[in-house]
Amino acid sequence: MTAAVLTISDSTHRGEREDLAGPAIVTLLQQKGFVVVSRDVSPDDQGRISATLIQMSEVAQFIVTTGGTGLSPRDVTPEATAAVCDKQVPGIAELMRAEGLKQTKFAPLSRAICGARRKSLILNLPGNPKGAVESLSTVLHLVSHAIDLLNGKTSHEKMPGIVF
Repeated sequence: MTAAVLTISDSTHRGEREDLAGPAIVTLLQQKGFVVVSRDVSPDDQGRISATLIQMSEVAQFIVTTGGTGLSPRDVTPEATAAVCDKQVPGIAELMRAEGLKQTKFAPLSRAICGARRKSLILNLPGNPKGAVESLSTVLHLVSHAIDLLNGKTSHEKMPGIVF
């Protein structure tokens, strides 16, 4: 499967801070068999984020963002993501927050969302490298099936552990 990673940070975009979360996410995705076909850094600008997500959805099945999911005035990643998605997948973000609560009492403050744009799944992760990797690890087992569903593969015959 193909993936793209978008880091959202004003300071990283300006070259004032090193991007640690983006490379950590790329490493995890590659370890899990994804081919990362696109990687970029965007400032916390809703229009730029949305435009980049649209471009990435043309080349990647799974798009992961990191950063911009908090409560500060410049945190607009969920809004930019929602603007380009055809459907939302709230259960994935809910699972990340539930598991994140085991690590930090601040997990419920994340506004991260997950949604689908055509045949691509888009997932928002926190900007903190540790939180981003933990959040992604929590839901990665769902991604291939979600992408299959987006591509019209709705058969449940080969799903191990599922009894109908």
